[in-house]
Amino acid sequence: MINYDNILSERVKNVQFSGIRKFFDIAATMDNVISLSVGEPDFKTPWAIRRKAILSLETGHTRYSSNSGMEELRHEICKYTQNLTGIGYEPKSEVVVTVGGSEAIDLAIRVLANNGDEVLVPEPSFVCYAPLVELAGGVAVPIVTRREDSFKLTPEALKSAITPKTKVLILPFPNNPTGGVMRRGEVEKIAEIIRGTNIMLISDEIYAELTYGGEKHVSIASLDGMRERTIVINGFSKAFAMTGWRLGWVAGPEPVITQILKIHQYAIMCSPTTSQYAAITALSSPEVRRDVDFMVSEYDMRRRLCVKSFNDMGLDCFNPEGAFYVFPSIKSTGLSSEEFCERLIKAKRVAVVPGTAFGKSGEGFVRVSYAYSLKHLTDAMTRIEEFLREIK
Repeated sequence: MINYDNILSERVKNVQFSGIRKFFDIAATMDNVISLSVGEPDFKTPWAIRRKAILSLETGHTRYSSNSGMEELRHEICKYTQNLTGIGYEPKSEVVVTVGGSEAIDLAIRVLANNGDEVLVPEPSFVCYAPLVELAGGVAVPIVTRREDSFKLTPEALKSAITPKTKVLILPFPNNPTGGVMRRGEVEKIAEIIRGTNIMLISDEIYAELTYGGEKHVSIASLDGMRERTIVINGFSKAFAMTGWRLGWVAGPEPVITQILKIHQYAIMCSPTTSQYAAITALSSPEVRRDVDFMVSEYDMRRRLCVKSFNDMGLDCFNPEGAFYVFPSIKSTGLSSEEFCERLIKAKRVAVVPGTAFGKSGEGFVRVSYAYSLKHLTDAMTRIEEFLREIK
């Protein structure tokens, strides 16, 4: 009889399953559930993108691409990045097309983290960072961001977290789950601290298109002296409603990207060819640009609806400036985040995610995705308000 405990990797066994999927899976077993638990656009992928993918299949373009991704796509990624953030990259040597932003994050962490290296992770933040650091042999060090600071990384918090073992800082902004955004002046203060160190940056900018209030996203890589020490992650899932296409990219200085390509080459070989053809259209089509702008305006409307609804029902809700999540405080209920979510789904058939899924500092909060229709959101808010009245 095989003793699997003695066979399986200790690193893997010590990693916990995602707290997001737990409530998604519970909801799948119940009837009449309104799920606000997954960060997936309810919009269909724009037709121009789907049309290009269909055409690529009909014409037989189904072979491997180069390991780095199709050259035309890498050129389009560089043009798009230049327009979005002002950063210029060399498509032949500074960009790798990946299987979603998630692979890009994994690759970036693995090429930087040696055993025992400390990787600073602002929290609450997306569930994958700390586990991937641990799987690479590094040590994930959380930096708590606070509601009173609009869930931004402050210079004081960063300085207090840096030690001689610090190797990497992850910048997860616009942030999942809080919706916090770092504006230019705030990013510059972080850059001032990093410039005097040997710390590398991984800037996860998957929500860069989804910012509200008139100010565009600012990438730390665009600031003086930061491009050479920053790996930028982005992708097609969120802004282009292409979650199932599994396509992202990583951009950065050539010496780092060369090592990233090495891992990608052995582990993945290349990203899906059909998705790459579709992505060229996603980045180059004026029709798609109009679709993206429309989706962003819809998210903004939903954002304002959710913030007002939660505040009106007595749950303090930070007004997010990016992504498509709200992060209301449920401390006034006296319930823990986990208890609140479990009781809500059982009593009212509404699935949200406990803040603790995004780090210990998420206790007292829940994450609600507003990447859903207005009717879906309005019905959910009605049920949540009823739940709050019943537990008083």
